[in-house]
Amino acid sequence: MPVIIYIHGFLSSPLSIKAQATQKWLAEHYPDVTYTCPQLSSYPCEAKKQLQEALTEYSGQEITAIGSSLGGFWATHLCEAQHIKKAVLINPAVSPQTRLPEYIDQPVQSYYSEDVYTLSQKDMDDLTALDTKSIQAKDKYWVMLQTGDETLDYRQAVEKYAGCRQLVEEGGNHSFEGYDRWLPEVAAFLLE
Repeated sequence: MPVIIYIHGFLSSPLSIKAQATQKWLAEHYPDVTYTCPQLSSYPCEAKKQLQEALTEYSGQEITAIGSSLGGFWATHLCEAQHIKKAVLINPAVSPQTRLPEYIDQPVQSYYSEDVYTLSQKDMDDLTALDTKSIQAKDKYWVMLQTGDETLDYRQAVEKYAGCRQLVEEGGNHSFEGYDRWLPEVAAFLLE
């Protein structure tokens, strides 16, 4: 049975709008597909461990991923390490260790819970160690970007994922407006 793992972004959760929309749509249109969205820590070392536990749970099955923002970073890491077959990346974080230092020693709260995270330089070093410098398996990715992303510069993803399937929509935002209208194509790409 195929498995789709939804990997949410920094300070997000399985309660995010895209995660919920994906779960609902797959349940209606692909009830035989296993959907999972683990609650990930915003501490990289802990998130890596949680993702490994999720992959272990479904070992022996064909696993694909949808990664949003920092989840796109994680999905890329897993894809390049050949732990998953394919990934759809939604406004993915490129080299997040260069953006997240503003959070070092600054407590930040999760968008969906009372959890508070205070990142350290070690967290940036962990992200650096996990960063995929170049994409080898270009046919394994579909990168979905909106130019109006107020959080990340979409051009960094265009450059990093050059040669991969890309959708670049004018306007929009970091949440990727109208995401649910793409769910049939997302599922087709991941499950083909």
